[in-house]
Amino acid sequence: MAEEHNPKQIAGFAAADLIEDGTVVGLGTGSTVWFTLVRLAERIAQEGLRVQGVPTSEDTHAKATELGIPLTTLEEVESIDLTIDGADEIDGSFRMIKGGGGALLREKVVASISRREAIVVGPTKVVERLGTTFKLPVEVVPFARAVVTRAAVALGAEPHLRTTPEGAPYRTDNGNEILDCHFPEGIEDPEALELALDAVPGVVESGLFLGLAQVCVIGHPDGRCEIRELEG
Repeated sequence: MAEEHNPKQIAGFAAADLIEDGTVVGLGTGSTVWFTLVRLAERIAQEGLRVQGVPTSEDTHAKATELGIPLTTLEEVESIDLTIDGADEIDGSFRMIKGGGGALLREKVVASISRREAIVVGPTKVVERLGTTFKLPVEVVPFARAVVTRAAVALGAEPHLRTTPEGAPYRTDNGNEILDCHFPEGIEDPEALELALDAVPGVVESGLFLGLAQVCVIGHPDGRCEIRELEG
């Protein structure tokens, strides 16, 4: 019987090997990026790799610090050479839904100033149409939740307030709430939906990440690692 591998580890380790010496690296959030952090720390210890990391969440900041990865801030750097992050869904054009871990705003800020972004996923995250396997997270100002909820419904969504295990509204690192929006038929036009959501007062950011990734690193259970580059 063939050995079963962890696709997240395969992808996360492979992406860490894309990091070059002397670069600024955006460090995403999530279970797949955890393996990137582990491998990056190994390379720093074994190879003397010199990097500065920009974490996209308090969780990643804590993990990177514990692993001994040198960190910097957006006050100290104007651009990022390579960001490695995960995705909840990614399609053939490298359009994504992100935000399952609640860090969508900071992840999009970091992605926006990155020269290159590599996305690490397992094969189940690759979809033909966004919104078919995962709800779209929308970060909202708590005061505006009702307004944004009604606007999301008008756009064809079924919004659900994200809550903690105790039943309280989930809060992001920025103190905001998240509406997880289900689209029964998936998202037909991600670009139009992103513009419509951005126009709603009270929406801080949506989990639609469009035109931001150039590389997709896909780990497979059989141990293969597939690296796709965006054409054009």
